[in-house]
Amino acid sequence: MIYTVTFNPSLDYIVSVEDFKLGLTNRTSSELMLPGGKGLNVSMVLGNLGIENTAFGFVAGFTGEEIVRRIEQMGVKSDLIHIDNGISRINLKLKSIDGTEINGCGPIIGEESVQKLMGKLDVLGTGDVLVLAGSIPGSMPDDMYRRIMERLSGRGVMIVVDATKDLLVNVLTYHPFLVKPNNHELGEIFGVELKTRKEVIPYAVKLQEMGAVNVLVSMAGEGAVLAAEGGGIHEAPAPEGRLVNGVGAGDSMVAGFVAGWMERKHYGHAFAMGLSAGSASAFSEQLATKEEVEAVYRQVMQKVTVQPFGFSVTESAHSKSPSARGRFPLG
Repeated sequence: MIYTVTFNPSLDYIVSVEDFKLGLTNRTSSELMLPGGKGLNVSMVLGNLGIENTAFGFVAGFTGEEIVRRIEQMGVKSDLIHIDNGISRINLKLKSIDGTEINGCGPIIGEESVQKLMGKLDVLGTGDVLVLAGSIPGSMPDDMYRRIMERLSGRGVMIVVDATKDLLVNVLTYHPFLVKPNNHELGEIFGVELKTRKEVIPYAVKLQEMGAVNVLVSMAGEGAVLAAEGGGIHEAPAPEGRLVNGVGAGDSMVAGFVAGWMERKHYGHAFAMGLSAGSASAFSEQLATKEEVEAVYRQVMQKVTVQPFGFSVTESAHSKSPSARGRFPLG
């Protein structure tokens, strides 16, 4: 079974406002409300791909009830913990001004609620997959990911972590099955700027050396890179398509990779599924459907290449040309 954790789910109110002006009344030209939160996005895309999963996390108030109603309407099984005080957050996303958001705080999550979550996680064992995604609310201990992974250590649970900087680095010692930074987040960890797939490769491998089993790096219009278990480097440019909505694209990539791995236990297929799902969501108003992912996959599978990693992170990514580069046979 696949499980996701979202500490601070939301209702995302996505609006377009033509000619937005500060200090004046602005009216929307389009609006959409969706359940949100990185783990929930992963759950919803997995559900769209026909893969059963259970969403863990915390909700509160009337907004929390609406989050549960909406995700269950989408076919996602939820086992969310209801908090008595406060309300789940509403995030305002202004579509017509790219990247402009106002995110709510969400409820205060006390230790008693944290322990309820830990109790639910105790049922996980060999063959289960756990996706930990997103930031940790200020009311919770900032080492929650580490605490969860320590608690599950040795149980055979495959853990996926989609988090930034210290949250990510601090769990590498527990050997997560997959981590998924984007190129900017990866560069922030090592104090470098990474713009191309070639530049990303040695630093993705460095995260493997620090403990990650697989490192998947999303790069928006540049495509993606996977440093896979066993040393293979998979890369592909972004598929062709029109960017409609980047919200949830990275989460969709995680879902696609997990779905692909569970389907075939094949890293080439998992990588192509990840890039396809992430891109399909970016090309859509909402999170990608199975049909949309399959359509992009047919394009992606023609562009994926695999190579051995032939230089160390202490050398420039431009100083050597990796050898044995060739088309990767998917399927």
